[in-house]
Amino acid sequence: MPDVIIVGGGISGAAAAYEIARAGHSVTLFEARSLAAMASGWTLGGVRQSGRDPAELPLAKAAVERWGGLDEELGATTGYRRRGNLRLARTEAEVEIIRELVVRQRELGLAIDYLPDNAAIRAIAPAIGPAILAASFCPGDGHADPIPTVRAFAAAAARYGATIREGTGVRALTRTGDTVTGIETSDREIVSAGRVILATGIHAPELLRPLGLDLPLRVKLVCVMQSVPLPPLFEQVFGVANADAAGRQEVDGRLRVTTGIGDWPHEPVSWTMDALAPRAADIAVLIERVTQVLPAAADAGIARLWGGLIDLTPDALPAIDAHTGLDGLIVAAGFSGHGFGIGPVTGEILADLALARQPRFDLTPFRLDRFLREPATDVALTLHG
Repeated sequence: MPDVIIVGGGISGAAAAYEIARAGHSVTLFEARSLAAMASGWTLGGVRQSGRDPAELPLAKAAVERWGGLDEELGATTGYRRRGNLRLARTEAEVEIIRELVVRQRELGLAIDYLPDNAAIRAIAPAIGPAILAASFCPGDGHADPIPTVRAFAAAAARYGATIREGTGVRALTRTGDTVTGIETSDREIVSAGRVILATGIHAPELLRPLGLDLPLRVKLVCVMQSVPLPPLFEQVFGVANADAAGRQEVDGRLRVTTGIGDWPHEPVSWTMDALAPRAADIAVLIERVTQVLPAAADAGIARLWGGLIDLTPDALPAIDAHTGLDGLIVAAGFSGHGFGIGPVTGEILADLALARQPRFDLTPFRLDRFLREPATDVALTLHG
């Protein structure tokens, strides 16, 4: 019987498996598909501090401190580069949004600059289009390659003795009274453990509901495009003020860009890759928005297109909580499109909670019961990172 079971093979689950295993505890991770098959693989891959909610910013800052040494620590290549993040204004209204963002973020102690005109932007990123009016620039931000990163965490966890079970879904969490005791797989196998970490993104509510717990999620659909390899164009991650377009150039030269925040009008359990395939209209919007920011993208050959689902909470903050009213259960879901960048620190936190250690962060803003205590107005999603 493992000490800890983790349900979900995204970056949160894989990083938690690594931290728990290297602390000397037995851990088994279950992933219904393949590692990084969902949000952690669909993501743009931003590693961002800028634009974070004040509650999440300490986690993002701590994560950046970890990212720089992860390749050596994990013995694998994550593709991490720290070249900055540009959030761009295309209209006068967006200029004010960016200006206010910089003021607020500086008050929180983040090193971030306001670039007041197109010339200042293009001095940093010459490929940005002439129609962009202003920007924020956070030089401490960066990006990494999502799937290699998740697999690096899982492989390092396995070297410390973790068991990684891909292709094994979990249909239910088992309980005795007020204690979660393990899981039941899709093949009706019962596996017991002292702690269960639920890190399944959009599927978390369907596993929590039978336990009498509610995690309110809106499931959002995004459109992602990857180009053929191109010569070096820009090093930063770019996003826009209202988060309807974002992109970066990967290590191998391919552009990875995303846009569109539409509702997914079906049950999360029903998704397939074919169902998520972008429509022609989605692709046209993506190309239009991205080429306004990055004109060179207009001539880039398209190598791949896909859609992804985002687990968006009402306040766009994740639920990271061991105080669920059920002993043995730890929830880590609802990362709202920006969980990848903080993944290494989320793994630390989940290991602390599973091993009864005191986390180094205040987790009060991430309590699951906040949605009952303080019903929140739905806020917008930020796409990049």
